[in-house]
Order: sequence, then C-alpha cells, then structure tokens
Amino acid sequence: MNTIHNYHLVKHEDLNHHGTLYAGRTAEWFVEAGFIAASKLTHPEHIVCLNIHGMLFTKPIALGEILCFESKVVLAGRTSLTAYIEIIRQDEAVLRGFITFIHVDQQGKPIPHGIIITPATEQEKALQEEARQYRQK
Repeated sequence: MNTIHNYHLVKHEDLNHHGTLYAGRTAEWFVEAGFIAASKLTHPEHIVCLNIHGMLFTKPIALGEILCFESKVVLAGRTSLTAYIEIIRQDEAVLRGFITFIHVDQQGKPIPHGIIITPATEQEKALQEEARQYRQK
C-alpha cells in the first residue's frame, strides 16, 4: 500500500470560533487527501466520494501548525476504494478516519476498477479489517 503525503498550513481563515481548526476545513482536506491516494490507482475523473466514515480528532489543532496528511487506499471492492487518512502534527497523530470512493463511468454509474489491494504488514491488515467494518455499517 502506497502512502501519499500532502501538507497544509493552518491559517486564520481555517479557524473556528474557538480559535482551532474548523472541522469543515478539515473535512475538505481529508477528502482531498483520500482522493489523491485513490487517484494514484485509477483515473481521477472516475472517482466520486461515497462516504466519510468518521473523522476522529484526538487533539485540537491550532493556528500556524503544519499538518501532514498521510493517506493510502487500504481496501478495494468491485467498484469501491476505501482510503485511510491520518493527520500528523510534529510526529503526533491528531486525526484519523476512512473514506470510500466509487469508481464511475462518465454518466456516474459504478463500474469495476480491477484493483486489488494486498496488505503487506499486520498494521495494513488491521486497517483493511477496520475499513471493512466501517463499510458494513
């Protein structure tokens, strides 16, 4: 599983009324990170978001912090791709979650992608199983 890294600097316009990173902005960056990971496996024009399976914040995120979004596709169905995204701040995870995308044709109908994801480590196997559980809910 190939891990993709992208970064965001938290600016004033990204903050909520508490002075911490607004969840809506986080969701935008979260979807973008998952989309980039999925687009490395298939054509981006064939990917649409189906479901964000939670974004669990473990710590607040403040102005000026630089966040690393680590994303990788951990599960492939016949027409779906589920990515795991973790946000890292100075070697500390501050958010994690999963997102599922559907592979579609030009009319938006699901089509098979032919992608197979094989976990190489126990951690990847655990993430794949966790993704399966989210998708069954």
